[in-house]
Amino acid sequence: MLQQVLHALEHAQQPLSLNDLAAQVGVDTGTLEGMLAFWERKGRIVLHDGQVCMSHGCGGCSSTGGCAFAGTAPRAFLLVPDERKP
Repeated sequence: MLQQVLHALEHAQQPLSLNDLAAQVGVDTGTLEGMLAFWERKGRIVLHDGQVCMSHGCGGCSSTGGCAFAGTAPRAFLLVPDERKP
């Protein structure tokens, strides 16, 4: 099950919210929170910090300092690239 979380993040085109990831993996958000905490401690994933636009352009932002709505956006997670891969 833990590997499914990494697999889903690896194939995602953008950061995934907790709800989206839970739906993809087929677990409730409470269970997923524990899995994400495990991978975060291992350094395999990071919490999306709002420095990159999650919607790939909402249509009105020209900010270079990050998303003005990042504080209100749902938490999202990214896979940390594996340097061992070619």
